Amino acid sequence: MPERAETVAILCGGRGTRLQERTHAIPKALVEIGGIPIVRHVVGIYAAHGFRRFLLLTGYRGEMIAGFAADERWPDGVEVECVPTGDETPTGGRIALAADRLGGTFALTYADGVADVDLGAALGFHRAHGAAATITLVRPHSQWGVAMLGDGDAVTGFAEKPQMEQWVNAGFMFLEPAALGYLGEDSVLEREPLQALAADGELRGFRHEGFWDCMDTYKDAVLLNDLWAAGDPPWRIWEPAAAGHS
Repeated sequence: MPERAETVAILCGGRGTRLQERTHAIPKALVEIGGIPIVRHVVGIYAAHGFRRFLLLTGYRGEMIAGFAADERWPDGVEVECVPTGDETPTGGRIALAADRLGGTFALTYADGVADVDLGAALGFHRAHGAAATITLVRPHSQWGVAMLGDGDAVTGFAEKPQMEQWVNAGFMFLEPAALGYLGEDSVLEREPLQALAADGELRGFRHEGFWDCMDTYKDAVLLNDLWAAGDPPWRIWEPAAAGHS
């Protein structure tokens, strides 16, 4: 549990262009997994760790997200506010536009990623290292099978969708106010801001070895819905009775 209720900013402004089968009429954050908008899953993950104040940084069809937030039955003590940040604003710009509402240390994530990450441990890691920002890192499995080559280009075997050796930014970030100085209204968080933080020695990576997935494409949405339908989705770390949906 966090020592105090840090603000959690959730990036909800994207159009979901690689998910057009679901986003032609609704914003990506409202695409449903198990009949529940994915942003509600994300809030549930943080709420289970004791976070209580949420800012949904909206853009494309933001009025629909605002309507959902107003009507949803949130867990006791949870406060959700929508902050319109413009339809075309990039990710870093959305955070910059909401800077005056973020306070001290704040959490930041995307509205399309779910995981069984230990946010209490991630926050403890962030506080201990003293740098301006922490990102959670994962090693996802490749989408493809891999051929292994030996001498003379001989194929020696195959590995079916092996785990990648590289680490990927999974979201679930923690930032200090100093990190806001790296952001401008036209900045893309994943480009210059994070690269500059890394170059200045102000970025650390919290390694998560458990479940993580990102609803980036229609295929991802099908996978997450299948996991939910199986009855024990690994990212559902909250109690069913504590959620607005059962």
